[in-house]
Amino acid sequence: MLGQLPDPEFSQPEKREVMLREKKNHSVICSSTILTGLVVTLMLMPTSTVRANPVPDSAATSATFRTKCAMCHGQHGGGSEVGRSMNVPDLRSPAVQKLSDSELAQAIANGKGGMPQFKNSLSEDQIQALVTYIRSLHPKK
Repeated sequence: MLGQLPDPEFSQPEKREVMLREKKNHSVICSSTILTGLVVTLMLMPTSTVRANPVPDSAATSATFRTKCAMCHGQHGGGSEVGRSMNVPDLRSPAVQKLSDSELAQAIANGKGGMPQFKNSLSEDQIQALVTYIRSLHPKK
């Protein structure tokens, strides 16, 4: 038709080919960026999970609690019959839970009142794992 300009995209095949190539390159760059971000996120996620939960093996920590603590503090931290007769604190109580991590670790390591010391039989990592375990005990009802 007269007076109408031809569509430049279809009248110039080379220009169309260049545009398609640029679009494809842009898609590859965007896809690569998204994929890289996803890989980095997935690689960092386990690291942040480990930092958030420093207990390397909760089964081992639970076993340590059962063998070293439960005789007096009970399986769930509320105190065993023996422990209640000695007035050991309920580990789930606000009084115990408000103690700092270092105060709990010090009590475990050096003992307190009638509680024996465990610094000679537990590593620092095991003591810290027990502190985390005590923090995880369900609150006293």
